[in-house]
Amino acid sequence: MINKDAQTALDAWVSAAGPVGQKLYGQSTDDWPEVRRQYMSSLENTFPAIDDVSYTDVVIDEISAMLTAPTDRTTDRVVLYIHGGGYVHGGVEAYRGLTGRLAKALDAKVYTPRYRQAPEFPFPSAIDDVFATYRALLDSGVNPQKFVIVGDSAGGAMVVTIMRKARDTGIALPAAGVAISPWANLTHSGLSATVRDGIDPLCSVDFLNKLARTFLAGELPTHPDASPVFADVNDLSPILIQIGENEVMLSDAIRLASNLGEARVRTSLEVWPEMFHVWHLFAGILPQADQAIDNATRFLEDAITLAVGGNK
Repeated sequence: MINKDAQTALDAWVSAAGPVGQKLYGQSTDDWPEVRRQYMSSLENTFPAIDDVSYTDVVIDEISAMLTAPTDRTTDRVVLYIHGGGYVHGGVEAYRGLTGRLAKALDAKVYTPRYRQAPEFPFPSAIDDVFATYRALLDSGVNPQKFVIVGDSAGGAMVVTIMRKARDTGIALPAAGVAISPWANLTHSGLSATVRDGIDPLCSVDFLNKLARTFLAGELPTHPDASPVFADVNDLSPILIQIGENEVMLSDAIRLASNLGEARVRTSLEVWPEMFHVWHLFAGILPQADQAIDNATRFLEDAITLAVGGNK
């Protein structure tokens, strides 16, 4: 059970997602930019910005991003935050509250890129944009030992994919990553896709299949860049996975953790009873959201401390 304020916010999120579903199922004549604008406007009201944090629009390697930073501190720590939205309907505006809390808790600058989305820009456009942002931040002088990646849903899967691309390209990996409710398997073949379908009010398997087809545009859902459960994940940085027990993505998040662990990646998995998709957005009104962010912050803090201390 969740408290009354959290339930009100959850109902508002479900309502805001209505036009997205109508567009996906061909029941709306609005174009995708307008659907995204309406969706983000509604979510921004539901999950507002917090005090003592600045929000600035910046451009990184020709990619627009939101920079979130504590207003009372100067820091050289950097977080690359990758928003969710099924690679189709996301945006940065809904993440002012969450990125603000991360910025304050970790004493870091948080960059959230506005990556291109399907159907106008299908696979692998979103991944290419996020990786370009990652490279550009390193090129700008960001210390990789004080650099971490956090993402949710599609962005949670990209946490792993961006690390893989850094490894394969021969550039520095971040100190660590946190994958929140990762959409790690676009085949939706895990058991929870059957037994949890209809429990999480935010994600049904049919809805996710629609998003996957829109994003992939003919590419196989088993492509390792789209579904990191099928990827070679050797030699990646430490990763924390946080998943709600009510999520249809539960089994595949567990499978992702197993894939990482078997590849000797230091991996932590948290399964949160009764929690739904990306409950972290409910910080300030849902205790489990505050606790999950605290756990993620400690994980990242420890990884940065170890990375910096190990290279003195």
